Amino acid sequence: MERPKITRDIFSQVRDFIYEKCGIYFGDGKEYLLEDRLSRRLSARNLSSYEEYLFFLRYDPKKEEELRALYNSVTTNETSFFRDINQLEAFRTGILPKIMERNSSRRTIRIWSAACSTGEEPYTMAMILSEEGILLNGWKVEILASDISENVLNSAKRGVYGDYAVRNTPERYLKRYFTNNNNSYTVKPDVARLVRFANINLVDSLQVSKVRGMDVIFCRNVLIYFDDHGKRKVISFLHDSLVKGGFLMVGFSESLFSITRAFRPVGIRKCVAYQKI
Repeated sequence: MERPKITRDIFSQVRDFIYEKCGIYFGDGKEYLLEDRLSRRLSARNLSSYEEYLFFLRYDPKKEEELRALYNSVTTNETSFFRDINQLEAFRTGILPKIMERNSSRRTIRIWSAACSTGEEPYTMAMILSEEGILLNGWKVEILASDISENVLNSAKRGVYGDYAVRNTPERYLKRYFTNNNNSYTVKPDVARLVRFANINLVDSLQVSKVRGMDVIFCRNVLIYFDDHGKRKVISFLHDSLVKGGFLMVGFSESLFSITRAFRPVGIRKCVAYQKI
């Protein structure tokens, strides 16, 4: 059976629907990409056209269930442990000492990995903090890891990874924080217990408003999926989730230059972090 084709009109309506719900924007000329991402959803719902699928998303009693499947289909989940090592070193040597000095009385560090995908980033944070000996000195570490996709969150909670995911991981971390079983790497419980997972849509003000008092937010390689309006919206929400003087880390190729002036760029080890003013 030939796969259904998406018309230009229905493409515009579907992409606007996705944009409204989660902020991810499919630009003109992305008809084939969206068609490819959603073709399995049509098969799963036994629908014969994208017009029927759009009607299902809008009006069917099971639309909330299908929305979760839609988010799983349109999100991209390319990540690994110790990705962009220079940024991680900037966090370890430049940002972490500032947080510890500021929070010395309450001895708590709160980190949010927004759009955590399959969990490599928040687990990396947990390993870095463990390696620094912070837990042994009586500090309480809270790491929130969120994503819009239930599929990747379920994978993250399992904490089991293949060779490709750990390809950038230093050998001492592999030996200390993973259990290796026939090239399958499982995050050890002492690391896993530091991370709490949650389903959060970054363009949903109600969901994001529940996250407050963060010292650092990692939202790396996420802004590229939003248009300028979506970027401003997300960054505004993340700003409110940070404590005054807290830090936001975006992707190495991303910038807040034309998005907001509510942060001060701080150069650390040839990287740029954004500090809430």
